[in-house]
Amino acid sequence: MKFTKSVFYLLSILFLSSCNKDDNKIDFTFLQLNDVYEIAPIQGGEFGGMARVETVHKELLEENPNTMLFLAGDFLNPSLLGTIKVDGERVRGKQMVEVMNAMNFDLVAFGNHEFDVSEKDLQKRLNESNFPWISANVKLKTKEASIPFYKEVDGVKHSVGETFVKDFIDKDGTKVKIGFISVCIPSNPKEFVEYGNMFVKARASYAALKDSVDVVFGLTHVKLANDKRIAKLIPDLPLIMGGHEHTNSLDTIGTVIISKADANAKTVYVHRISYDKITKKAIVKSELKEINATIKSDEKVAKIVNKWQTILSSKIKNVIENPEEVIFVANTPLDGRDTPIRSRQTNLGQIITKAMSFGYDDKVDCALVNGGSIRIDDQLSGNITAVDIFRVLPYGGDILKVEIKGILLKRVLDYGVLAKGTGAYLHRYNAEKVDAKWMINNKELDPKKNYKVAFSDYLLKGFDIPFLTIDNKDVLSVYQPKETEISHDIRKAVVAYLKSL
Repeated sequence: MKFTKSVFYLLSILFLSSCNKDDNKIDFTFLQLNDVYEIAPIQGGEFGGMARVETVHKELLEENPNTMLFLAGDFLNPSLLGTIKVDGERVRGKQMVEVMNAMNFDLVAFGNHEFDVSEKDLQKRLNESNFPWISANVKLKTKEASIPFYKEVDGVKHSVGETFVKDFIDKDGTKVKIGFISVCIPSNPKEFVEYGNMFVKARASYAALKDSVDVVFGLTHVKLANDKRIAKLIPDLPLIMGGHEHTNSLDTIGTVIISKADANAKTVYVHRISYDKITKKAIVKSELKEINATIKSDEKVAKIVNKWQTILSSKIKNVIENPEEVIFVANTPLDGRDTPIRSRQTNLGQIITKAMSFGYDDKVDCALVNGGSIRIDDQLSGNITAVDIFRVLPYGGDILKVEIKGILLKRVLDYGVLAKGTGAYLHRYNAEKVDAKWMINNKELDPKKNYKVAFSDYLLKGFDIPFLTIDNKDVLSVYQPKETEISHDIRKAVVAYLKSL
């Protein structure tokens, strides 16, 4: 009897050991967001909301503890919240970092809009963040040299890495070492930022990493065309989680999957990945998940979001009276989505440019605004409030009345059309192209004539249209409105125009 029990015990141990034997296969999950500017739900609470994303995050962690949460760039700016002052300082993304800290992000990439904020403010956000950042091609310019960006914690500087490594182990003991590379599009030149060639740096960082890890993934913030080129240059990447575009997409170049979710967490990508250490192959199954009102908000994150929303409601009253007043009813949705707003004339762009003319009592020949100034990436429908308009145009700024030569106006208009698909695409009022001819207020543009044009002040800085600056000899005069005039703030002009309808 003793012998039988001993054999049974031994066989049980052997059986359990065989069940827990390392099978060289491991599953892990990536939760991807990109281009998130709003911490609260959008479109009347219907979509988005970081508290809802955190609920999904926790569910995935329960499903598989080997889960990572990513943001593929663009989160510090722009947002209406970021423009307000708290304790004498502009928020400048502080609200986003606080929310992301509570969500325990595993890795974030630099996006071009991280450099909208000043060097000082960016350093504060880096120092405040409890999550790692990554980039191979952006460096901090100092007087002495270009160095990696860094976080300073308790007086100690921790450099942002060109690569990032994560170790996973599963229940049967399979271990895997995962590497990440990242690059950012050089579309936001700043004196304190040095951009390296994104393709050269992507290849170099991959080469430096590949022999020390089992598998490498991409976390990028570049145009889709750039991601496709990276996929061709580095065909062994199973997945590139990308940002910059604001509309979801899933592309495959060779065996490389390129994924982008919708901006403002309207959707997220869930990537369930199985890796075989023997074959060294990763099988990626990607699911686009809509973040909507059916998902319960995580209480901890919701508390932080609500705190910031309360601050916003209070502060906005210092800028405009009755911010929650319904100023217009949009029976047809006003289209401010990123892709159309940068590609064609939309009804929202038309309203903004009409309001710019309205701001000067229609005593201008035409009005122009760049699509990149319109940041809502959403459709506004039903009751529209003043706060909605401030979210559409978070940067604000003057409407300038500029006297300009016809030959330069034509060049500007042509450039705006050619810039289709970018933030330099121009929305127009009283400027239309008919049969290859530009018509200004229904009359053919005369290159020899002078015109009065209402411009958003950003356009005269030469960032989107390099030759359009106040120093151009064909810019004859620039009128800057006084603080008492509604044209002093493009948002107030739009509010006033809509209320007049």
